[in-house]
Amino acid sequence: MKIKSLQTFVVLSLLFVTISSAQNYRIQNGIGVYGGLTQFDIDTDDFATEKGNGWIVGLAATVDIPHRWYNVSYNIQLGENRLGIAALPLGGTQAEFVDYKIFTAQIALVGHLKLIKKYLTLDAGPMLQYNSDLDLEDETKETYIIDGFNTIRANDILEISNFNVNATVGLTAGFDSFKIRGQYIYGFTNILGKLNDKTFSEDVDFIGNQNMFVFSAMFVF
Repeated sequence: MKIKSLQTFVVLSLLFVTISSAQNYRIQNGIGVYGGLTQFDIDTDDFATEKGNGWIVGLAATVDIPHRWYNVSYNIQLGENRLGIAALPLGGTQAEFVDYKIFTAQIALVGHLKLIKKYLTLDAGPMLQYNSDLDLEDETKETYIIDGFNTIRANDILEISNFNVNATVGLTAGFDSFKIRGQYIYGFTNILGKLNDKTFSEDVDFIGNQNMFVFSAMFVF
């Protein structure tokens, strides 16, 4: 079911990009295909977290607005990210970081402020995200107790919020056929909010906002 939801999200996003670009603007810069590395984390007071590395691939349709100081692009990107959450083995006293994976599909409408014509731009815009639940990488650690709690286990916190609203800001530099891009993505919605629908013996209001750094290289056709 999760895979079908992710596929549906991606197909609808691609359709949105194609229709919007074709009807409203003349595409001058073509289609960009990019891939890169990510660093993912969740800002929260409820868990002790450790940033994790991942990867990302994407498509960008850049729409040139002639004689303007900005461009606009539609972006779709898919990624696999990791983070660590501190937990203790049963009966243990020393916490360690338990690794989780999270898959993301994102669509963004990004404005590009031309700092040095089209060769260097300042990028910013809103982003919609569908993400999977957390996936515990080592199932032998599913009974570990999350650091700071008495009864909440590592496999009790997998079901996070699957739809989130983010913002992205960054820089893009390069030429017509090749560009590099650095992005910072911050989540405005509570990605841990779904945990508050569960019944725990401990009283806690989970609040967390994702943040992600992305460094990628793009080939433009």
